[in-house]
Amino acid sequence: MKIEIGHVEALFRYPVKSMGGERLEVANLGWHGLDGDRRLALRRIDERSGFPWLSASKLHDLILFTPQRREDGAAGDLPTHVRTPDGDEMPVFGEDLATEIGRRYGAPVQMMQLKNGIFDEASISVIASATVNEIGRLAGQSPDARRFRPNVVVRLLRSGPFQEDAWLGGVLSFGDADDAPAVTVTMRDARCSMVNLDPDSAKSTPEVLKAVFRANQNNAGIYCEVTRIGRLAVGQSIFLHAAIARREYG
Repeated sequence: MKIEIGHVEALFRYPVKSMGGERLEVANLGWHGLDGDRRLALRRIDERSGFPWLSASKLHDLILFTPQRREDGAAGDLPTHVRTPDGDEMPVFGEDLATEIGRRYGAPVQMMQLKNGIFDEASISVIASATVNEIGRLAGQSPDARRFRPNVVVRLLRSGPFQEDAWLGGVLSFGDADDAPAVTVTMRDARCSMVNLDPDSAKSTPEVLKAVFRANQNNAGIYCEVTRIGRLAVGQSIFLHAAIARREYG
């Protein structure tokens, strides 16, 4: 059974893990997520744990660094430079950028390129704007989807927060064609302190994570794996293919 649940309100990708994101009108969905998404990450050189990557939860300022793509030196979907919070542009693989971030973090780092990307749980994250709005209301903050670092923001046909939880095990397709790009919903997105960080200032507002915990057991949005590749675009209709659709939407 196929049920139309809404449309694509916004698309985002994050070329460097934990740095500022890019808002897109169209994006190519490949087997490892959106092309160019989280293909770069900063490795903590002295870290010997199983997760050596530097994230904004460890250095809040990291979300204020903005990847840039200069057309004269661009290759594919990777950025060529990064704009620092002070407004300086530095080559993405340059020593100056690594030194600046290492200085702020207090330990050396190195930019790494990963063929299939570095993801926390899965290669595609989805959240409904109704969920973002409800969390903002509960936290006393202006709603901002960027706090949740989604790839896809969904504008629901039937408004109401946390409907994403009912999509677990189902398939979301982007468009009505038989060969439309699609993702399988694999798990709820258990949130961490990243959602507390204002994307424009890096100021931490703990009320946001507290609101997520109170409202939905610390979950907001879903993770997905790619089922069928193709082109995503703002405005595309989104359909849910699942037996649960009969119970929740029938």
